[in-house]
Amino acid sequence: QRLREIADEYNVVLIADEVITAFGRTGKYFATDHWDMMPDITTVAKSLTSGYSPLGAAIATKKISDSFIGTEKEMFLHLITFGGHPASCAAGLKNLEIYEREKLVENSKNMGEYLLNKLEALKSSKIVGDVRGLGLLAAIELVSDKNTKEKLPFSLEIQKKIPKYLNDSNIFTFRAGDIISLCPPLNINKDEIDFLVEGLASTIHKLEKET
Repeated sequence: QRLREIADEYNVVLIADEVITAFGRTGKYFATDHWDMMPDITTVAKSLTSGYSPLGAAIATKKISDSFIGTEKEMFLHLITFGGHPASCAAGLKNLEIYEREKLVENSKNMGEYLLNKLEALKSSKIVGDVRGLGLLAAIELVSDKNTKEKLPFSLEIQKKIPKYLNDSNIFTFRAGDIISLCPPLNINKDEIDFLVEGLASTIHKLEKET
């Protein structure tokens, strides 16, 4: 809200990058909804089609969109080769319909709270410096010192070991480092979260023994 006040005071266009966070990832349709903040422009992609077809969009206030439309004599002319592609737009519309029908945004909020509560137990590890998140967007920060938040030594090669140890628990990931990012599907349930956290706990325990 303070950002909104500053932008209004100095006539600055406030743009929110919600390419990752929009459409329920944080437990609300848009992350800015948590703070009742209305950007001038919001960029979205990824979850707009859940990755089934490439599609991105810029959502603007009427004041901003009117300035693009302009008049017959003065307007902003711009072309995008694949702009408004019918296949991607159809995927996006159906995807939004599924969000509503299956109450995925509500599930993200509820399961996100459950996930963060389960992750709190991992803080007992000497190498877990922090656990944080909002909705079904969470992170575990690994450290060598919980007080200074100093990173684990590069020689430990955690970027290689974490994916391997997670794979041993049948959790497949393509990368991980000092920050283990968690972005599970919005339709995840409690049993699946329990399975995920058990695998994370096992991985952290293995790393802990090596430090």
